[in-house]
Amino acid sequence: MIAIIDYGAGNLRSVANAVAKIGYKPTITSNPKEVLKADAVIFPGVGAAGDTMRNLEKSGMSGAIRQLIADDRPLFAVCVGMQVMFSYTEEDGKQECLGILPGGVKRLAAKGLKIPHMGWNQVKQQTAHPIFEGIPDETNFYFVHSYCAYLEDETVRAGTTEYGIPFCSMVIKGNLVATQFHPEKSGEHGLRMYSNFLKRALGESKE
Repeated sequence: MIAIIDYGAGNLRSVANAVAKIGYKPTITSNPKEVLKADAVIFPGVGAAGDTMRNLEKSGMSGAIRQLIADDRPLFAVCVGMQVMFSYTEEDGKQECLGILPGGVKRLAAKGLKIPHMGWNQVKQQTAHPIFEGIPDETNFYFVHSYCAYLEDETVRAGTTEYGIPFCSMVIKGNLVATQFHPEKSGEHGLRMYSNFLKRALGESKE
């Protein structure tokens, strides 16, 4: 089963449509037990990190996500989903997040440029990984965000993007893949990234 986490917000339908377009049948769920049974999990993200954390804690989904990571299960986190993987966010005042990755989320310091950072921008690949199969380096992906991650562990950086400053646009740790950009809004190469993730997670089995 491919689970898409429903935490009361997020870009659920467009993510589900993207997964269906590449030939899979996802299940949208707010049940932590279902998430823990899934073969692959996608954690979409739209909105504020603080609200996201409150919803995750209230539903018990935060514990399920931590368990997925502890068990090194396949998880793809998008935008705010990536941001809450870190120790804290400064959005709406400093708040604790899931603490899976060391570091924090701060306002994007792009002096003289419009915030939020919205639209297409290049992702410079920082590591060789199957998630990038068939995706050229410096491919454009679609971004919508005002905050970004500041890493304490540079070994997890998988992608960097320039917008006034270079910022981390993608991380990989074990079977966790997380992107600041939205693959579901990024056309052919975004779909290819989801496909690469699911093929690896499911061993080519479309279910």
